[in-house]
Order: sequence, then structure tokens, then C-alpha cells
Amino acid sequence: MAKPTSKVLVINDEPLILKELLKGLNAAARSLDNPFGISFIGALTAKEGLSLIERDGDIQVVIVDDKLYAVEEGPRRVHRNGAKNGKASNARESARSLQVSALKLVQKITALRPELDLYILIEKEREDEVVDTLFAEAVDGYFYREERDHRGMYRILNAQIAERARTPFYDALCAYVLAAKDAWHTPGHSSGDSLRGSPWVNDFYEFMGEHVFDADLSVSAKALDSLMEPTGVIAEAQQMAAKAFGARKTFFATNGTSTSNKVILQTLIAPGEKLLLDRNCHKSVHHGVMLSGAQPVYLDSSVNRQYGVFGPVPRATILRAIAEHSDAQLLVLTSCTYDGLRYDLKPIIDAAHASGIKVLIDEAWYGHARFHPDLRPTALEAGADYVTQSMHKTLSAFSQAAMIHVNDPGFREHLFRENFNMHTSTSPMYSLIASLDVGRKQAVMEGYKLLERTLMLASELRKQINSTGVFRVLELEDLLPEEVRNDNIRLDPTKITVDISSCGMTVDELQQELFTRFNITVEKSTVNTLTLLLTIGTTRSKCSRLYDALMRIAREKRTPRRLYRTPDLPPFTELVYLPRDAYYSGGELMALLDDNDQPNRDLVGRICADQIVPYPPGIPVLVPGQLITEGIVEFLIRYLRVQSKVELHGVVYQGYFPSIRVLTAAERGRLTALKGAEAASRAAA
Repeated sequence: MAKPTSKVLVINDEPLILKELLKGLNAAARSLDNPFGISFIGALTAKEGLSLIERDGDIQVVIVDDKLYAVEEGPRRVHRNGAKNGKASNARESARSLQVSALKLVQKITALRPELDLYILIEKEREDEVVDTLFAEAVDGYFYREERDHRGMYRILNAQIAERARTPFYDALCAYVLAAKDAWHTPGHSSGDSLRGSPWVNDFYEFMGEHVFDADLSVSAKALDSLMEPTGVIAEAQQMAAKAFGARKTFFATNGTSTSNKVILQTLIAPGEKLLLDRNCHKSVHHGVMLSGAQPVYLDSSVNRQYGVFGPVPRATILRAIAEHSDAQLLVLTSCTYDGLRYDLKPIIDAAHASGIKVLIDEAWYGHARFHPDLRPTALEAGADYVTQSMHKTLSAFSQAAMIHVNDPGFREHLFRENFNMHTSTSPMYSLIASLDVGRKQAVMEGYKLLERTLMLASELRKQINSTGVFRVLELEDLLPEEVRNDNIRLDPTKITVDISSCGMTVDELQQELFTRFNITVEKSTVNTLTLLLTIGTTRSKCSRLYDALMRIAREKRTPRRLYRTPDLPPFTELVYLPRDAYYSGGELMALLDDNDQPNRDLVGRICADQIVPYPPGIPVLVPGQLITEGIVEFLIRYLRVQSKVELHGVVYQGYFPSIRVLTAAERGRLTALKGAEAASRAAA
């Protein structure tokens, strides 16, 4: 098994002092227990130190001298502790100018790699001054320059790395499993005993492995804490995750960002209260609207019609909505999008906060961003109150494993906990929780190093795909819809969108070719693009196999074909009733087609009772309580006729006739229309 490598960088501008420090510390590392492979390296300048931090992903700790000086033209530099009189001291000061204060350097290091541990080397007489200056910064401790206790320093640093590398829950789970307790509790497979040796299902036991069943335990195992009310190892693991991701509090979720979004909406929104949300948000947010009884204000996304890519909501649209709906309780946005487009969040969040509106950012596809400077700022760093992340999408957690990060100064934890427990299983799978603990450890210990490799592979793969002459990687300017070109939108380079329109195949045919002929599965597609997702698990050999497959297909020189585009999603019409009120009505089914196989005009003016979601792209064309127009009916019919393989969630088939659920006249009479929607309600009736 590979052993870890950990480097401690010492930044000190005195060559003799630095040499002595490195010699003593490396000697201590060789002579004492060293499970993390610690070694010490040095830099004489802040610039050199920052360069090393940026280049070397094995650096785990940085020790910074409280003052760093640069050599200039003039008298020979005198050793800091070697001046024997005022004359020598004056000569020293005239030969040196301050490079950068410890405060400035600490801030630069934190901005570059916030996961690193930081220590300051100080003189005893300046202790109060330095500590006061750095009080608000991410400093883990201090060493006196005069002490020269290299073994003591090493032990402290080794303990610090050990603390960051701990996995409280996973360690407790391993210890419990290895203790081999007899289980007189759930689950019924009893550590796999019901499957092991069975003539019918032993193959499943062998395939999954014994520890999957050993670690599948009951909440009766008190040593493993409770996800619903954690006070032990789960609470400790969540605290470590909060520090790693830059949150005040972090909560583990075992049913993905989908459940996480619903929990937050139910916590922050009371029935009838208003929220602003991207119409292109994940369906879980729309479900949260229904569950909470919120009054949503839907913001239409920008659209790149050439490639079928839905981008961010234009900043002007968001700011106008904030100004017009200052009574809203919450703004919900997705950053980054499925295709890797991410907002310039800070000015948007600042505007929301200025109006007293809290901000939730769905960061399901961007949980890795904290651990590389090219991907920051994260939503938390931009000031978001709540952030949800699917840790399984881009980091090493199991599917369904997610985190909820909270930075809201007015956070009502009791209310949040009640809503969290409403959605969380009382029998959570401990392997999911363990994977969150381990995923956090990997992110803080080697996330920067792995992401540096991922970004390099992404850059190389872009060039390789473009070199085929048939497939082309879409860059930011290709993907950006016109209406957001001045919004400072950025692209996550780990998402690669490829234009396939010149390859001579439909996107379905290409995906099938990649799957059956080359054993390759891709993340998503539009009518003329494929999206590839690179993660910390992407390897060079996988990139090579993909490039080889695309090059072989390109060399077959098929004649390009006309690709049929799906119809454009119609703009949002009008919300007449609260989504919850419409959804919980009984309703009636009405066919989309009349007896002549034409769009059913009787649907025009009716109110939808369900969420109707064409997939792709996954954006609701109708939500409960929304007015149905002629354009929407025609869109749904055209969408169903585009191709045989299509998903239209919310559509019910009565025999061969696609139908949707709408409110009855009696139900419309009982429900209260939203303010400003009375006219639409009367028209619907």
C-alpha cells in the first residue's frame, strides 16, 4: 500500500537560520515515529515559498517567519542574531527591506490553499504584537525562534497532520466492525450471515464483499452516534468537514442534495412566503416549493439555443427580481450548472443580503472547488448562507452522500433539525456517512494535488479532442448565451462539452457506439453535444482510451447529417395558485391530443396540478398552479413527437393518449388565487 508523503515548508530569509532549522527538523523526522512521511523543505523569500506551495501538492504545513526581508544593493547582510552593536544593526537595516508581513503572507497562503496548517516563527519579545495582528487569521500555532527545540516542533507538527487526517466516524466504524459483536438487532442479514453460504444468494455476498455487510449496522450501535441527533463521532466528523469547506456548521446527508434542498426550503420558508429561484434549478428545489407551501418567483435561465445548453440566470434579471420582491425570504441559484457554467456570485449575494434575502446555492456539481485556487471562490467564500453539495459527484464519497453547509448568522438549528429529521431515514447506511468522512480527509490531505492533475488532464484532453478535426470542445465563449456575456461567468474546466455535429451520427448513435464498441459511458448529452466529467478519479489511461475512440470514429469520415433540434422551451407563463395548493388538489386528467390527433385546445387556460418536466434538459415547462397556454400545449406535443426515446416526467398515459393533471372547476373555486393572478384565474375558469 502506498505510504503518504508530507512536506513542511519553512519560509525564512536568513540562510543560516533556515539551514539550521531544516537540519534539526529533518533529523527529528528521521529519528522519531513518522507515519505521514514528513520531511522539511525551505524557502528564503515569500515569492519562492508561494511558488512551492502552488507547485507541490505534498506540502501540508507552512511555517512562516513573522518578518521576511529581501537583500538589496548595499552592505553585506548581517545575521539577524549576529549584530553586536548599533552600527552593525544599522548596516543590517540599510541592507534589507521588508518583503511582506506575516499577515500578508498568511492571507496569500490561505487564499491559495486554505486547507494547509500554518505556524508562525516569532521572537518572544514580539509575541503579543504578532498574535494580536494574526488573531483573525487561519493560524494554527506559534514557535519561538530562540528555542531551537526541533524534536518538540516535529512532534507538534506530526500531531497537527494526524489531527487533520483523522476520520472520527470511519475510525469508530472500523473499530466496531473489527470487535465482531454478536448482532441481536437490525438489519436482518445480520452482518451477512443470512447470505453467506446460501446456495441461492451467496454470489451477491461474494460480489459485494464481507465488510459491506459487517458495516451495515443498526442505530442500536450507540458507539457510532446518531445522524438524527449527533453528539459523538458523527458530530466530530461534521465539525471537521465544516472547517475543511469553510462553513460555520456542516451536516451530513445520506439522500443526496435532493433531500438537502428540501430540508433548507422547509426550514427557511413558511407557507405563503416568497422565494426567488432559477427556473433551471434541480427538481428537488421545485419539490421543496411544493412541500413548504412557498410562493415562488421563477427566473428564466439564459439559453444557448445552438447547443441546447441552459446557462445561468442573467444578473440583470436577478437584481431586478431582488428589487421588485424585497419581501422574498430566499434566493436559490445553481452554481455551477450541469455544463460547468458558474456565476460571479458575490455581487448577487451582496445585493440579496442588502434586501434581507438569504441565499441558497445548489453546488451539487462543484463540491471539489474549495481545494484548488483555479476553481474558487466557492459559494461559501462568496457569502452564501446555505450551500448543498453532492460529495459523490466529484469527490470520493458514495452515491447519495451529500453535505449541507451553513454560514447563516441567523441559523435556527432546532427548526433545521426538525426538518432534517423529517426527511432523514431513522436507519441511515453507515457506509455513506463513513464515505463523507473519508472524502473530506482525502480532499484536505491531497485534494489540491489530485485536482492539479485533473486540471492538467482536462487541458490535454481538450487539445486531443480538437486534434481529431471532427469533434470540437466548446469553450466558454461558445457556451455562453448572449444575455450573460457581460456577467463575468466562468467555466469549470473539469466539465468538457464536445460538439459532435460533424461526426456523421446522431448523439444517440454516437453514445451507443462509444458504449458498445469502446466501453465508454459519458455524463450527458444534448441534440449535438456530449458532456464529459473529469474528477479526481480520472486517469491518463482513461483519457487516452477516449481520445483513441474519438480519433477512430473521426477517421471513418462519415458524412455530417442534419440533427433535429428539440423545440425551444416556452417562457414561464403565470403562477395562479400556490404550487402546494394545486399539487394537493385531486385534479382531473386531460389528454394533450384531441380526437383528431391535434393539440387539445380545451387545455388552454387550465391550471396544471403537476410538475411537467421534459428530460433533457430537465427544466419544468409547467409547475403546479401554473397557467397553461396554447404555446405550452404545442410545445409538449412537438416534444413528444421529436423522437421515440424521450422522457416527459409528469405526463400520464391513458392507453396511448398522453395526459396531464389539471385543476377541476370546483377546485379552482375553492382555492385562493395569488395576488395579481385573479384575472388569469377567471380566464382559467
